Amino acid sequence: MRVMVLIKANEDTEAGVMPSETLLTEMGAFNEALVEAGIMLSGDGLHPSVKGARVRFSGDERTVVDGPFAETKELIAGFWIWQVESMDEAIEWVKRVPNPTGAESVIEIRPIFEAADFGDELTPELRKKEETLRARLEG
Repeated sequence: MRVMVLIKANEDTEAGVMPSETLLTEMGAFNEALVEAGIMLSGDGLHPSVKGARVRFSGDERTVVDGPFAETKELIAGFWIWQVESMDEAIEWVKRVPNPTGAESVIEIRPIFEAADFGDELTPELRKKEETLRARLEG
């Protein structure tokens, strides 16, 4: 199963405060452990929302809203994509993450939809297109 592990933003990450050298070293060691265990597929930190934008959809209309965004509890500071056997395994790995902010922090884990999750809704034609697209991304 693939999961997305989301590191929630806080006031410091939204202000663009860079992690300490100690935290960068600890995260580097943690990322190395993930890679060695065959878990980590991808991961990166994100710039503050002031550098981002949102596109709001309302029917056929699209409205662009430039950052920053007010509610930091709902913003993401970074992410990983992991390949794990179960949600329990992902939780155990997250428990080992160095505290991303050194203060109050939240890390969210969300399963990523796989083609099999769509059951009969994913026709053989759509399934083949999905497989072709994934092969192009990986290769």
